[in-house]
Amino acid sequence: MDISLFDYDLPKELIAQKPIEPRDHSRMLVLSEGGLAHDRFYHLPHYLKPGDLLVFNRTRVLPARLLGRKADTGGRAECFLLHQVSPEVWSCLVRPGRRIAPGVRLVFGDGGLEGLVEERTEGGGRLVRFRWQGDFEAALNRAGQVPLPPYIHEKLDDPERYQTVYGDKPGSAASPTAGLHFTEDALSGLRAKGVELAQVLLHVGLGTFRPVDTQVVEDHKMHKEYCEVSEEAAQAVNRAKGEGRRVVAVGTTALRTLEAMGKTGALQAGAGWTDLYIYPGYRFNMTDGLLTNFHLPRSSLLMLVSALAGRERVMEAYQEAIREGYRFFSFGDAMLIL
Repeated sequence: MDISLFDYDLPKELIAQKPIEPRDHSRMLVLSEGGLAHDRFYHLPHYLKPGDLLVFNRTRVLPARLLGRKADTGGRAECFLLHQVSPEVWSCLVRPGRRIAPGVRLVFGDGGLEGLVEERTEGGGRLVRFRWQGDFEAALNRAGQVPLPPYIHEKLDDPERYQTVYGDKPGSAASPTAGLHFTEDALSGLRAKGVELAQVLLHVGLGTFRPVDTQVVEDHKMHKEYCEVSEEAAQAVNRAKGEGRRVVAVGTTALRTLEAMGKTGALQAGAGWTDLYIYPGYRFNMTDGLLTNFHLPRSSLLMLVSALAGRERVMEAYQEAIREGYRFFSFGDAMLIL
């Protein structure tokens, strides 16, 4: 497949710069066998049945952007945490890359967090060994900032608005944005309807949002991301599948976790790394529906959605969303595929 099959033109004014308030008042485009419907997210329970199982990604975004200086010269330095390699070592992106070589020591914030660049990695990254005073998470929270995607140019007044209300496992470089629409009341409303809720974990990497840079879709190589499925979640999903109930993923990251850990047709409890690449032609084992946002042109996420709902149907739905003025990307509106 040629990458141009997943391209579309988006007016810049439709790229959401601020989250909507309240969270659950975003618009929602519903794509089902009955066609397209326009609604609001707070009506999500209307489209679900008692017994449906919603699967969430419980990850939380790290304050992964560290602004600091080089210890020897005082020159500015930036370090972006990608994933943890060992208790003290992280794979990172650094700026300015040419001036931050192995052996350079970095100081962040008030000096309570330091990093020693140990070696280069593929793609221009670095392995950085950190030292800190007291608790690492507290030191990171003092020195770091929650990063926003590059297409968001306005400052976020409340960093918690780039976190889901249920996320409790820090480790992501970006938010699983389909979950941003949920409030505690929305979750309670789903339970009251008889919808079952379960959680898996995938720590989102930056590569999730990068456009595919190969002309041939199948030639693209996915980055690896860490994921976990608990025994409780595996049992809930397998029970739902066995009883013929729908399993609906909240976000592409939850979906990839389900499919990566459910290749045998049953969801396996455990932990590991996945580089599962889903594009049209993929046969889904675990997922019957998806709640998601609107994704960037030529992105692997748009291909995943197209694999689930059909490329032509998805691209037509995107054109409808553009005509109707839906808000796109991380702080944008929702799309429900059933």
